[in-house]
Amino acid sequence: MTQKIAVIGAGIVGVSTAIWLQRDGHNVALIDRNDPGEPAQTSYGNAGILAAASIIPVPVPGLLAKVPKMLMDPLGPLHLNWSYLPRLLPWLVPFLRRANVSDVKKTAEALAMLLSDTVEQHRAISAGTAAERFVENGIYATLYRSRKSCQADAWAHDLRREHGARIEFRDRARLLQDDPDLGTHYNYAACHLDHGWIRDPGNYVSALAGHFRQEGGAFIQGEVENISNTSGGCEVHVAGDAHIFDKAVLAGGAWSAKLARELGHKPMLESERGYHIVLKQPTSKPPFPYMLSDAKFVTTPMDGGLRCAGQVEFGGLEAGPSDKPFRIVHARVRDLYPDLEWETEERWLGHRPSTVDSLPFIGPSPKSDSIYFAFGAQHIGLTSGPKTGRLIADLIGNRVPNSDLSPFRVGRFD
Repeated sequence: MTQKIAVIGAGIVGVSTAIWLQRDGHNVALIDRNDPGEPAQTSYGNAGILAAASIIPVPVPGLLAKVPKMLMDPLGPLHLNWSYLPRLLPWLVPFLRRANVSDVKKTAEALAMLLSDTVEQHRAISAGTAAERFVENGIYATLYRSRKSCQADAWAHDLRREHGARIEFRDRARLLQDDPDLGTHYNYAACHLDHGWIRDPGNYVSALAGHFRQEGGAFIQGEVENISNTSGGCEVHVAGDAHIFDKAVLAGGAWSAKLARELGHKPMLESERGYHIVLKQPTSKPPFPYMLSDAKFVTTPMDGGLRCAGQVEFGGLEAGPSDKPFRIVHARVRDLYPDLEWETEERWLGHRPSTVDSLPFIGPSPKSDSIYFAFGAQHIGLTSGPKTGRLIADLIGNRVPNSDLSPFRVGRFD
């Protein structure tokens, strides 16, 4: 049955959801205050990785003991706006409590279902559109200073392999065959096979949204003020105007928490503020994306240059960017390419929507049979976006997904 459906949020999750619903024959309106693919969207500024093996959450065993050192390290990957700490604590405490083996394994199992076929999912949604040229297949390598430091992560490698990851370990001589400019700081790598990346995330999302509109989809530009239930549907208020729909999908990333709370939910979601720098016209580029294990950020070869994305800062949605994460990225990229030069650079700050259990919300709201959630994917929004959209379309179409979605249930913190 054809339905009139609103998808709130035009990042990769929202655009993917809109396309899959449209392909099911529904009349879909995509709603966002920003044009799809604009720098104001989190989907614009990610590392671009289709990270099938990113099933291990940030809170892992031993993390709590490392947090003070991370915060004090002038080149560390973690930053905190101390004035924001009182507001952060109700989220931070249960987040850190999950830094144990049992919770990590449960999270990894759930995420493996969502991420394992990410390259295929991106190929499927972009096939025949202007977006398909941005999808690359290839290796995603984690670089280490030594074989010993790589072996210290053996438990993580083993857990990924339990869930189907193929990992090839390479020494420095092998790495130099692909990247002769590699600095002496890195001498060993865990290369994850069957991965991919997006050569320009902003233009990729924009191209997908353009295809959606070419196929008859509507785009309503404006900020969603609230959602309310109606008899047999819902009402979405956008910039002072009310729009009636049969269904609505909340896919607005970190900004979804406010609307979820107004519906009576307790989303337990916080913004992890992420940074990137794009070094334009660089003298060196990696042959495929690198995760720098000690620096905890990713360098990805993209159409616009070398993107260095990472760092985690807690400071809420309102504060402007800090200068320290940018300075750290500059310092750390010198470990990768000591002689690197570039012409200009682009700086960016965005907001990763992170739940306390590192799992997104995917499914119907138990408080309304007309509203569905599709947000909270922390560091893996780009990776999981097309699969999430397909799952939402299946649920709205009354098709039973061939996957256990209970770990992602919407009311789990209520």
